[in-house]
Amino acid sequence: MKPMLIAPICMTALLAACADMSADVDPILDGAPRAQFQSDLAACRHLARSQSQLDHDTMAAAVIGAGIGGVLGKVDEEGDALGGAVVGALAGAAASASEASDTREDIVLNCLRGRGRGHAVVN
Repeated sequence: MKPMLIAPICMTALLAACADMSADVDPILDGAPRAQFQSDLAACRHLARSQSQLDHDTMAAAVIGAGIGGVLGKVDEEGDALGGAVVGALAGAAASASEASDTREDIVLNCLRGRGRGHAVVN
C-alpha cells in the first residue's frame, strides 16, 4: 500500500470512531444528581446525537483543505496534487468534525442546565 494512502485511511477511521463519542459526555455535577437526572441526560444525549457532524461547514472545510492540499502537493517537487488534495480534504473535515463534537458536548451540558430541574452541571 502506498504511504500516501495510509494517512487518509487512518484519518477516516479516526473520524468514524469519534463520530458519536461527544454526545456521551459524563457531566460533572456539584452535588448529588436529582431524581430526573438520568432521564434528562438520556434526552439531552439524544438531542445532541441528532445534530449532524457532516454538515455544510464540514463539507466546506473539506473542500478548502482539498484545494490547499492540492496546491501544496503540486508545488512540492516530489509532491502529488491528488494525494495532497485527499490529505487536505481529510484534514479539513477532521478539524470541522472536531468542532462539531465540541458542539455536541455543549448541547448536552446546556440542555441539562436548561431543563429547569436544578441539575448543578459544572462542566
